[in-house]
Amino acid sequence: MDRSVDEKRPSLTARARGRRPLLLVVPAGLLLAAFLAYPLQGILRESFRREGGIGLLFEDTYYLERGWFTLWQATVSAALTLLLAVPLAWLLACHAFPGKRTIEAVLMVPFVPPTIVVAVAFSALIGPSGVANDLLTRIPGIEEPPIRILNTVWAILLAHVFYNVAVAGRIIATGWRGLDSRVEESAAMLGAGPAARFFLITLPALRNSLLAAASLVFLFCFTSFGVVLILGGPQFGTLETEIYRESLFLFRLPVAGALALAQLVVTFAAIVINARFQQTTPQRTEARSTTPWDRKSAALGAAILALLLLLTAAPMAALVERSFHGGDGYTLRYYTMLDDNVRGQALFVAPIEAVRNSVVFALATVAVALPVGTLAAIGSVRARSTLAEALVQLPLGVSSVTLGLGFLVTMDQPPLNLRESPALVVIAHSLIAVPFVTRTVSARLRSLDPRLRDAAAMLGAGPARTFFAVEAPLLKGAIGVAAVLSFATSMGEFGATLLIARPEYPTIPVAIFRYLGQPGALNYGQALAMSTVLMAVTGSTFFLAERLVRVRTGGVP
Repeated sequence: MDRSVDEKRPSLTARARGRRPLLLVVPAGLLLAAFLAYPLQGILRESFRREGGIGLLFEDTYYLERGWFTLWQATVSAALTLLLAVPLAWLLACHAFPGKRTIEAVLMVPFVPPTIVVAVAFSALIGPSGVANDLLTRIPGIEEPPIRILNTVWAILLAHVFYNVAVAGRIIATGWRGLDSRVEESAAMLGAGPAARFFLITLPALRNSLLAAASLVFLFCFTSFGVVLILGGPQFGTLETEIYRESLFLFRLPVAGALALAQLVVTFAAIVINARFQQTTPQRTEARSTTPWDRKSAALGAAILALLLLLTAAPMAALVERSFHGGDGYTLRYYTMLDDNVRGQALFVAPIEAVRNSVVFALATVAVALPVGTLAAIGSVRARSTLAEALVQLPLGVSSVTLGLGFLVTMDQPPLNLRESPALVVIAHSLIAVPFVTRTVSARLRSLDPRLRDAAAMLGAGPARTFFAVEAPLLKGAIGVAAVLSFATSMGEFGATLLIARPEYPTIPVAIFRYLGQPGALNYGQALAMSTVLMAVTGSTFFLAERLVRVRTGGVP
């Protein structure tokens, strides 16, 4: 036998073994092919139809104005968010104070509820009958509500900052912790003041972290749906809300497809930019040497915390307070009425059915997304395939409204005639949840000591036995976090569900939106009550996930 053939055989065998873990990514690949790639090609096909589509976007200034406003509000929202996120990152990265971990978790609460809950919370705070105007009109001489920013761009910007400041602060703080504090100490010894050290040394060193945070916030705000739809009103529509309007109200799918295609280009560009800067951001998370508190820094830190806690707590507290406010006193009426479907309401079923539907859909989403995402994480990490992992993350680059539009366009004919099936909601939620599962599990897999697998292999254990006996017990915490994230993602999903959910199977976010669209104090009160319930559920899942992370890491931040 030719010796050269023998010499090549081990390398071919090793290559085959290296590809074998990629088989675990196949379920995720099939899910993406059938329910992401196929709907997206349907959108692409619709967008190039002659009777509308791409050509109309350049002919009608209305759509150009919507596109410009979408870019403008996302850019301004990101800039305003960074203005508050940098001081927050300074506190988290450079100082130690009592209750720091608790405060950090509390500040993350606004990022947990769905955007529709955020919008309703701001409506409860600054709306005409909101808490702020209610208190101000009690002042002698003030008869009309003085705060009138609902359905203005300022309400949108304020809600976006509220929603994103904590996550941006965390990203920047992670990069800040990775900086060498000795450079700043040397500059201080040479006479540089705090401002000079910050602008000349720290800020340039944080460039990648700042850009990573800014690009992520831009992405969230560019595809924002619930906040713009409820707080902005029809005069401040974005590409996302326009896709919804063109699809469900004007029935112009080619125009909606063209808008979705334009949006996809921008969102994928934002994802590429974010990934680039995330990769070059220092990921060391252990505490660096903390700056001692002096009078000025303590006062500044207290002011920053007070402002951020006020921004965080006020809308959430207003939501809860208004849900019990019956006009002439406090009442449980809006909650007790959740089990009734009185005549004239916006739903075909009792509101409590929307709660049950959301829970059922969320549990089904966990049952689909958890095994698919976990297998994809194991396969991509074992095969060391960044391409496979990147493909699984593709749903993050598609807005939920665009996903729902793709389902409307393609899921009405065999072999995927699912337009009438509630299973389509579970599929949409699972697509959105799988990337979070994969990220969570793959991060934990990479942190495991590879010597554990090597030792098991030396003792004769195969790959499957090694995984179940050695790695699976160590992954329980990460899998638990992934399950909680999947459940919360499904409970709060709004954009795609609004387009594809059957009237007899509404979810909590869809029910909230429909109640808001109906006149009357009862409908508004029930929207507030359901928003409070959804906030409580998603908030609880967040704190459960935080608890699981602490147990998994032994309390190390």
